[in-house]
Amino acid sequence: MPGTESVHSSWLQRARFKAGDYASLVKFRLSFIVVFSAGMGYMFGAGDIRFFSLFLLAGFLVTAASNALNQVLEIQTDKLMTRTAGRPLPTGRMSATEAILAAGVMGISGIVLLWVFFNPLAALLGALSLLSYSFIYTPFKKISPVAVFIGAFPGAVPPLIGWAAATGSIAPLAVLLFAIQFIWQFPHFWAIAWLAFDDYKRAGFHLLPAPSGRTRSSASHVVAYTFVLLPVSLIPYFLGYTGLVSAVIVGLAGVLFLYQSITLYTTCSEKKARQLMFGSFLYLPLVLITLFADQI
Repeated sequence: MPGTESVHSSWLQRARFKAGDYASLVKFRLSFIVVFSAGMGYMFGAGDIRFFSLFLLAGFLVTAASNALNQVLEIQTDKLMTRTAGRPLPTGRMSATEAILAAGVMGISGIVLLWVFFNPLAALLGALSLLSYSFIYTPFKKISPVAVFIGAFPGAVPPLIGWAAATGSIAPLAVLLFAIQFIWQFPHFWAIAWLAFDDYKRAGFHLLPAPSGRTRSSASHVVAYTFVLLPVSLIPYFLGYTGLVSAVIVGLAGVLFLYQSITLYTTCSEKKARQLMFGSFLYLPLVLITLFADQI
């Protein structure tokens, strides 16, 4: 019947729109990067492959809950920024109550999965990551650039969660993975903040390291952290966890990443900031995969 087909088509269309809103609420692409690094931590810890998919689900739920709570707390500021004004909460397509309920269900479900199917340590790290990202990092963005340092902790915890889920403990190599991801976040996030500077300024966010904004002063911090990242990423080799092949690949990746940060310093251009941002998206998975492959 024509009427039935019309109703069915309308229902499918609403379902697609709602799915799109939820993908935006949980920042699906960002969540994918976080879950990827958690999965690598699980593989480094030689976790049971039979539970790998379940671990990824738990990690995704915790990450999605963090991102959803972040957006609930920033509804008013999201309205002020071009890049976020079209999200479901500031446009009113989704209520704050619905988003909070969704975040609660996802967060609790993810933590329970980590506790029941893995171990309390993994669940505790997941809970600390969720709470610190949502309720410490998020409000601090309006106070000081120190917010980037605060946010780097929950941002670097995923490999630790993966290792803990696999082994029930934290080992030196897991701490090294945490350190690499921790330092990587500074040039990664500052490149994003450079590109979104005008939006962030309208929202009252202070996220570039220097008060002067998009200047060589801020770019010098980017260079400094990218420089430090290079030797830190080679520590697994010097401690005997990985071999020469991965050290060469990781070293070259670090040199290229450093070169991108230096070009940002010399030009202070949005083009170079964008190149650095995309370079950071490639750097982390390349390094983690290379280090892991050298252990097999």
